[in-house]
Amino acid sequence: MALEIEGKIVRKLPVQQGQSARGPWSRQDFIVEYQEGNYPSQVCFDVWGEEKVHDLEKYQIGDTVKISFNLSSREYNGRWYNDIRAWRIEPVGSQAPAAPAATPSVELPATEDNNEDLPF
Repeated sequence: MALEIEGKIVRKLPVQQGQSARGPWSRQDFIVEYQEGNYPSQVCFDVWGEEKVHDLEKYQIGDTVKISFNLSSREYNGRWYNDIRAWRIEPVGSQAPAAPAATPSVELPATEDNNEDLPF
């Protein structure tokens, strides 16, 4: 399931690194505050992999971002744990929209009946 949310980064936790049977790994958690109704809410996201951790470095506390993420849960010893994994982080509002392409102006030939009533 892929979801999106916009919010402000309020905290970045330290990068965690380790070694598994499949090789080295790195992950970083970060907290985003978003508006839900009248009150702000916070959620803890994580990014996995050196590339995603490096992408998160581009953003500072206070930056407003749009996050695409997946939700998953797993059970361990009778308890359930949620994973909110960000897979794309994009800035919000810092990029100006692209200017529309200039269209050449076309002059229409004059007609003798300029008093036409168009229905629209």
